[in-house]
Amino acid sequence: MTGTTLAHIHWRALDRDGEDKCRLARHEGGFMLLGHARFRDGTGWAALDYVIRTGPDWRTRSADVTGSHAGQDLALRLTCDKGQWTLNGVPQPHLHGCEDVDFAFTPATNLMPLRRLPEVGRIATRAAWLRLPGPSLDPLDQTYLRDRGGLVSYHAWQTDFRTQLAVAASGFVTLYPGLWTAEDG
Repeated sequence: MTGTTLAHIHWRALDRDGEDKCRLARHEGGFMLLGHARFRDGTGWAALDYVIRTGPDWRTRSADVTGSHAGQDLALRLTCDKGQWTLNGVPQPHLHGCEDVDFAFTPATNLMPLRRLPEVGRIATRAAWLRLPGPSLDPLDQTYLRDRGGLVSYHAWQTDFRTQLAVAASGFVTLYPGLWTAEDG
């Protein structure tokens, strides 16, 4: 059972052929994101399904990615139990202090820190950053600062990437400049 749907969104990629459809639902005292990303990048076509489970505090408890990327099948399971992360059951001590997951292939994973962001102010968080091909999994320190008009300034420290995100009341990003735009939601 995947619970009551709270919001849904459909993004179109701006930097490549692709789309992502995601649904947010209540689940087991917390929340669940269920998504389907389809895109073509420099390595070929990808068809990835993801499920992210959070607690009521919007911090990630587990995340799964299945499908194919660059002609390779993927089946990844990330779990966080009392701050200890594992990838397919293998401990990932370098992810200590991570509160969220950040899947580089979708804007969906910005939802968790955006839901924790106060109406006025900023938050700093660390995410377990999953990139493909690989997979590559590293910590990513991020800052979110709420601006006026539904905009949020975003900074990823390890890459010094900065942008201004447009955000819906649901917490979903509606415009990730140069990367994603919402078709609905």
